[in-house]
Amino acid sequence: MPERRRIAVGNDEAAIGLREVLAAHLEARGFEVDHYGPSTADDPIDYPDVAVDVAQRVADGTYDRALLLCGTGIGMAIAANKVPGVRAAQAADTYSAQRARKSNDAQVLTLGARTVGPELARAIVDAWLGSEFEGGRSASKVAKLRALDEVSVGRR
Repeated sequence: MPERRRIAVGNDEAAIGLREVLAAHLEARGFEVDHYGPSTADDPIDYPDVAVDVAQRVADGTYDRALLLCGTGIGMAIAANKVPGVRAAQAADTYSAQRARKSNDAQVLTLGARTVGPELARAIVDAWLGSEFEGGRSASKVAKLRALDEVSVGRR
């Protein structure tokens, strides 16, 4: 992965355990991990707040990539995709994680703590981090996604 070795990991209270597993895994791989979201279940937060905070940091270039974790990963993906310039993909298998990068240039990966076990989650993250945007036939499609961001910004 040619990007910086710093990554954001955001979570809600449903994914505290998965965040700890993945943060340790990323740190073992040499990443500096910045945490967003609660560390205990006593400090609940609404997942859209975490998703937008982290996605904005991706959009502004603070991070090249980020992980967002909640119960299913779906809500985090929906919220993160509201931020112009961000392409977030939810994955529950390694192939989808690879394609999120290779075909869609997704900078944000979302996972569900209630749908993916720790071992599979590590494999999914590794597949995503080990993949790069291929361009080619996908370049024009991603360009259209970027253009949609511009239309969205114009409406605000």
